[in-house]
Amino acid sequence: MEKTVLGLQLPTDPRWVNLAEMSLEEILTDHAYCEQKAATSCISLIQRYSTKEKLVTELAPIVTEEWGHFRLVLAELQKRGLKLGRQRKDAYVNALMDFQIKGGPEQETMLDRLLIFALIEARSCERFKRLSEGLDDDYLRQFYRRFMESEAGHYTLFIDLALTYIPEEMVRKRWKQWLAYEATVMETLEVRGDRIH
Repeated sequence: MEKTVLGLQLPTDPRWVNLAEMSLEEILTDHAYCEQKAATSCISLIQRYSTKEKLVTELAPIVTEEWGHFRLVLAELQKRGLKLGRQRKDAYVNALMDFQIKGGPEQETMLDRLLIFALIEARSCERFKRLSEGLDDDYLRQFYRRFMESEAGHYTLFIDLALTYIPEEMVRKRWKQWLAYEATVMETLEVRGDRIH
């Protein structure tokens, strides 16, 4: 099986970029909301784990960065005369959340929270890489190249935070489980060009 970047076990279907290009308003709208949710998710982690100094210190600038990304995507929509549509349910993220350990020890809960964010950032990075290489619009290829580089750094940050607070063996084992599960999610989801995930 072809391996993708960042340890993901299943690459994005090549047809996705073509579908996304045909649904530019929808893909930019979904991207904007993904950036918004990333910012609010980091805020929620800071609130929940406010005593974890490294986590708070390292996620605080990510909140600003993700919100800046939301504004960049919003500006791109406006520049092209497109509208920010309604936020849609994210079937990919909802499927991932089904795999989270619920009601277990706090350490396991924290680990899953950090790893789900790492996985979302990794898949976003992989999707942005596809857009940066496959779109016909040269400006948008560069636009998504910058997002790809940013998301790669975020993915590693969440893994690093997990390793800061949780034993490495536990992190590595659970990360493998998450990667395997994410591949099954990707296999079952419909290939749609109006969604980042």
